[in-house]
Amino acid sequence: MNPKTDERVPVLIVGGSLVGLSAALFLGRLGVRHLLVEKHADTSHHPRGRGNNLRTMELYRVAGVEDDIRSAACVLAGNHGILQAHTLTSADQEWLFREIDPGGALARFSPTNWCLCSQNDLEPVLLRRARELGGTLCFSTELRSFEQDADGVTAVLRDRETGAERTVRADYLVAADGPRSPAREHLAIGQTGKGDLFHNVSITFRAKQLAEVVDDRLFIACYLTNPDGSGALLPVDNVENWVFHAPWKPDQGETLEDFTDQRCIDHIRTATGVPDLEVEITGKAPWHAAERVAERYCSGRVFLAGDSAHEMSPTGAFGSNTGIQDAHNLAWKLAAVLGGWAGPGLLETYQQERQPVARATSERASARSAEHRHPGYDALPGTGRQSNVLAVALGYRYNTGAVLGTDPTAPTVPERFQPDGAPGGRAPHLWLRRAGVRLSTVDLFEKHLVLLTGPGGSAWHRAAERMAGKLDIPLDRYRIGTTTEDDLAPEPGTDWATAYGTGPDGAVLVRPDGFVAWRATAAAADAESVLGTVLGDLLRL
Repeated sequence: MNPKTDERVPVLIVGGSLVGLSAALFLGRLGVRHLLVEKHADTSHHPRGRGNNLRTMELYRVAGVEDDIRSAACVLAGNHGILQAHTLTSADQEWLFREIDPGGALARFSPTNWCLCSQNDLEPVLLRRARELGGTLCFSTELRSFEQDADGVTAVLRDRETGAERTVRADYLVAADGPRSPAREHLAIGQTGKGDLFHNVSITFRAKQLAEVVDDRLFIACYLTNPDGSGALLPVDNVENWVFHAPWKPDQGETLEDFTDQRCIDHIRTATGVPDLEVEITGKAPWHAAERVAERYCSGRVFLAGDSAHEMSPTGAFGSNTGIQDAHNLAWKLAAVLGGWAGPGLLETYQQERQPVARATSERASARSAEHRHPGYDALPGTGRQSNVLAVALGYRYNTGAVLGTDPTAPTVPERFQPDGAPGGRAPHLWLRRAGVRLSTVDLFEKHLVLLTGPGGSAWHRAAERMAGKLDIPLDRYRIGTTTEDDLAPEPGTDWATAYGTGPDGAVLVRPDGFVAWRATAAAADAESVLGTVLGDLLRL
């Protein structure tokens, strides 16, 4: 089929928020030409979606934008913890947690750390870098319709400013078009989960006096529990700009029009415990906390990512991070298939890997909202406090998909984070030296498959070189050791083979997204044959 089109592109991304922009960034880094369309005129102006966890920051580090993101986030760099109180001026003040990384313990596990960067500050960084990489990103442009066939997707786009329409032909479409995803609806993909959990109206406001009341309690968020004025208070600049999430009850007939400026001002004064607080309302936006996961993540050549694939309660910022990581998982697979070094079957592993992660993570997010008694959420917490959020951020595993040698019965998100280098898990962070320059193992993984061996793994190293040429696969090889013949030197006290669960003559194959695809704990009689079979199975050749 050769439908008439005005433009052809390998990947069409629908939605230009965090997930869509991240997909454009990751595809741009991999050299995949793409077109992104976003119906709104600009990136978000509302401060939301601010918590970027370690795994997300690792992805942005490798993509070369971490420093820019931290610069954009510098105003809130000193804010930590979630505070809970009746009002800001009451005696009952409880830190649900005070520090996300007390004592700097996270440095053992990652070369980076979490970052508090609001969506309105983060999105322009992603947009600028994606354009620098050659991506075409069009705002005020909406997807009017699309149809697909065995060879691609034909989409009709409309310029919302001029009304002009054009037809684009793409090999694949990535639908990052939000929780009410028109693309998902068009494909008739259902959802599972608890559904709506609670509703809030996010109110942005100015109040210079509030900084004096907050004083040195530089929190990420403060949950205020006064029944007459409950809600969540979040700083924007720690000086005069703030956000307040007020509970909204649409199921009881409450409408957005009921949230007049005066009602919002009175609510904020009651919640903060400052009856004469001078408040200037600058904006309002409704949002819905829900637990839903799409029944399918793909249909033919169309893939769901981010909120179109899953909705999660906001506590812990799991939703945005999971969506960004969706985009990263999908980007390398699209690049591999479009580049001809993987078969189309590789794309089927996107759902196999990401859907279980969304289900497990959304359940954790709902439980954490109940545990923290998030304003507006009436669910009772389960037994005991949740521990080790790091297991959600770094410890999730792919038990099926583009991985070999996994345990399909293992939990997707373990109770505790224990990096072991096993197939299906994120490759552990270790500090290494290359030509005197310090780098993390995390920095090795982005565009190519990577085979890691020790000095005793020379047979694997040679086999990888031969198979890369024979199969025309981008496969980097690194020997880790202390001699001049080795490519990377471990820092003192670092034993990479132990950290990755292999032996001195074994090998570990890591995917471009930094997840362990396969490992051998020892040498093989015919390393080339073994590795050829592994690569063929992984890449669906």
